[in-house]
Amino acid sequence: MAPAAERLQPERNDRDNRNDRRNRIARGALAGALDRVGDRWSLLVVDALSGGPRRFAELQEDIPGIATNVLAQRLRRLEAERIVLAVPYSRRPLRYAYELTDVGRALGGPATMLAQWNADHGASEDRTPSHELCGTPMEVRWYCPTCDRLAEAGSDEIVWV
Repeated sequence: MAPAAERLQPERNDRDNRNDRRNRIARGALAGALDRVGDRWSLLVVDALSGGPRRFAELQEDIPGIATNVLAQRLRRLEAERIVLAVPYSRRPLRYAYELTDVGRALGGPATMLAQWNADHGASEDRTPSHELCGTPMEVRWYCPTCDRLAEAGSDEIVWV
């Protein structure tokens, strides 16, 4: 007879093993994203640049509370991650305007989703994004353009490959 500890273990099937693998891959992708932009200030810098190029002083005005050294560090890191591009606008003294790359602009959707999550479930009185024409709050959906089909978040239809 098997030891008691083995008898108490639920049987694992192939589906459980696939789900474990998918969850590990998804957690790895999330951890990678957080390594790149998961600190307190990076997404605020990206958001401030979403309206177009800004100079350093303009970014400081747009992001209340950020220290000069912290802003400089975040800009260097975001530039190293190819999220932000520094474009010289003055040679003497050397000064830069900062703008989002295509990779940085692609962060707009996830940043808006995170802001909406906070507005819907946070303690603040933030407003959710709404459709300008009718005022209805916007919803984010997982969509497969090949199948022309919506999938619910967390469903087995969504896999990380």
